[in-house]
Amino acid sequence: DEHKSKPTQHSVKELQGMGIRPDIIVLRCDEPLEESIFKKISMFCNVKPDCVIENITIPYLYEAPLMLEKANFSSVVCRELNIDAPAPDLTEWTSLVERIKNRQHVVHIGLVGKYVQLHDAYLSVAEAMRHAGYTLDTDIDINWIDSEQLTKETYEDRLKDLDGIIVPGGFGGRGIEGMILAAKYARENKLPYFGICLGMQIAVIEYARHVCGITDAHSGEFDEICKNKVIDFMPGQSENIDKGGTLRLGAYPCIITEGTTMERCYGTNEISERHRHRYEFNNDYRDILTENGLVLSGKSPDGRLVETVELSDRPFYVGVQYHPEFKSRPNKAHPLFKGFIEAALKKQAEK
Repeated sequence: DEHKSKPTQHSVKELQGMGIRPDIIVLRCDEPLEESIFKKISMFCNVKPDCVIENITIPYLYEAPLMLEKANFSSVVCRELNIDAPAPDLTEWTSLVERIKNRQHVVHIGLVGKYVQLHDAYLSVAEAMRHAGYTLDTDIDINWIDSEQLTKETYEDRLKDLDGIIVPGGFGGRGIEGMILAAKYARENKLPYFGICLGMQIAVIEYARHVCGITDAHSGEFDEICKNKVIDFMPGQSENIDKGGTLRLGAYPCIITEGTTMERCYGTNEISERHRHRYEFNNDYRDILTENGLVLSGKSPDGRLVETVELSDRPFYVGVQYHPEFKSRPNKAHPLFKGFIEAALKKQAEK
């Protein structure tokens, strides 16, 4: 189809009528534009010829900076703003895009949550997994699993074809039992498991119930009258406090135990990660859980708060109380997500 410049001309005229004169016009299009379109828009919208730039639909979002740079977008912006800036070095970014385009492997990850109908609810977690995939030459096939649909009758069949399971954060009691079944399946079948915030608490509840024999273990968030709250309010909190003001928010330091999966992934013993949660690991159950094999691999500097748990006899069975997905970047995958996808690749190779 022939491209038309009239809609753009009309839009710019409307802007000018409001006292706004564009210096640069970026044209969204599905295919490259004809040279005549650039000339018309430059002439009739009163902008310099090189200030009309096309922004073409591309297969991968991360190609966009390279496409705009090819059109000299950054140099035009700097010139118009009288900024003397060197040409950008996009070597690393170009390499990233090439890796994204040429991934050789695929892993199948089950994301077990309660908001899976709206994928954007877990956007940061999904993107962090994809970032790890870019590093590992791997495409991530996410199976969106509604935890409410996991029952004792269905969970094994639903999870059997996965290479790994991730349980991200969430609030409220809906779908919790399905998440516990997912953690149980991963533990019993040595399937890589990554629990984030609520996902860590799920791993602790599951372990307390099925390994330690505390059959009624639960979280104070979901069962306030439960006798064995392995997850509960942190010390100093009170049920009388307005719950809106009791979240632990922001970055907190964490000390990692030597010789753990956590240390292997991070390569250090001191980290800082971002939190957003209200309930914590209940220290009254430290002894029985550790005696039965649960490793408390990360704690607050004063040792009072358990930040991470794991199983030492599993390739990757990790729960973290914080949100590592917030620190992942396309060209710098978070070490825990990288470790999780690596373990999923190894599990797949064993099949």
